[in-house]
Amino acid sequence: MPGRAAEIIAAGRPQAVGSFSFWFDEQRWEWSDEVARMHGYQPDAVEPTTELLLAHKHPDDRAQVAETIARSLDTGEPFSSRHRFLDTTGVVHHVIVVADRILDDTGTLVGTAGYYIDVTDTLAEQRRETLTDTLPEVVEARAVIEQVKGILMYVYRIDSDRAFDVLRWRSQETNMKLRDLAGHLLAELHTLPSGTAASRSQFDHLLLTAHLHHDGQATTGHM
Repeated sequence: MPGRAAEIIAAGRPQAVGSFSFWFDEQRWEWSDEVARMHGYQPDAVEPTTELLLAHKHPDDRAQVAETIARSLDTGEPFSSRHRFLDTTGVVHHVIVVADRILDDTGTLVGTAGYYIDVTDTLAEQRRETLTDTLPEVVEARAVIEQVKGILMYVYRIDSDRAFDVLRWRSQETNMKLRDLAGHLLAELHTLPSGTAASRSQFDHLLLTAHLHHDGQATTGHM
């Protein structure tokens, strides 16, 4: 995984963020070492499959996730979700899955890819030290950042600390200043529909591609 997210993980926070890809034709999953570890596996110890992923889902969330995967296959909608899963030791993880589409060289939709973001209760405390170095920047742009945090809280049904975690993660991953990222997201919010099933997926797309449209800069993103 490129960027600052990898540094956070390497610094002893292996359950923070991990990447994945899902290829529609083959129904083939790929996951990063971080996602494997989230589930309790050593890297390359198992091959991720739909059956394995569903087996790990919390019983109360399994049907929802299965429906989301089926919808991705049927409609090409990115695999975006907020759910719980159990790792191999039985520990429950709360995750947000933020994803976008994979297009081939001809522009044909071939899959979906994105990130697992672990927002389990312990995560905020584990990452607090890493996040505090952004305090001066937060103070300077508090109003805009607080508005965007509120949007993230609403869209992903998370608390304020975790909303800031997500915003800061995208800032680090894309090399955009926190205030610039927040300002861009807020400025583009009017382009999204409200009250539709598609709005969550479209917000995921906006969150994952904001750096591609910010002042024409090309930065190091996942997709």
